[in-house]
Amino acid sequence: MTTTRTVPAGHPERPEGEDGKRLLARMNGGRHEDLALWGLSQVEIADDARVLDIGCGGGANIARLLERASNGHVSGLDFSPLSVATSREHNSTAIEAGRCAVVEGDSSALPFGDGAFNLVTAFETVYYWDIAASFAEVLRVLAPGGRFLICNEDDGRSPESVEFAKLVPTMTMHTPEVLEAALLAAGFASCKLAEREGGDFTLVACK
Repeated sequence: MTTTRTVPAGHPERPEGEDGKRLLARMNGGRHEDLALWGLSQVEIADDARVLDIGCGGGANIARLLERASNGHVSGLDFSPLSVATSREHNSTAIEAGRCAVVEGDSSALPFGDGAFNLVTAFETVYYWDIAASFAEVLRVLAPGGRFLICNEDDGRSPESVEFAKLVPTMTMHTPEVLEAALLAAGFASCKLAEREGGDFTLVACK
């Protein structure tokens, strides 16, 4: 799916060029890896699950999901062509085996059928979403009883976070309470919040 929305060159939502490659490499490890592993511990993943990772970046979380859904299928979606290419390279073996697919697209217009997934994940990416439209789309592509995992490294409560977001076009630091209210308004049946020191939090919403 080709998107029509535009963002400034070099924006973290759409990595490009050598700087973009370095950003994606950082996203695959370090602090981001620790956060992702903690986030994944907050949700059960069936062996045969059908999973979608929105904002898949460098593809490391797709690989982690493939390990957990060892007899399932994992799709990745990203707004950035470089991220799509990097994620495909990172997961080339699973793609060749027919267990993975990575596509370019927008969270507010997901190119998937109704009820296609048991689990949808979003690691450090909802900062850039139109959350009302995107949460409605996530709900649509989830199967009955499906889960939606949001994992963020910043809870948007500190003045520093708010000021930082002002420097990045299209970025909004949502608090967990704002996200939970938006999820329930979109039609999710329930939400469960987990937090840890430093501002990290997850929301697991159930369809």
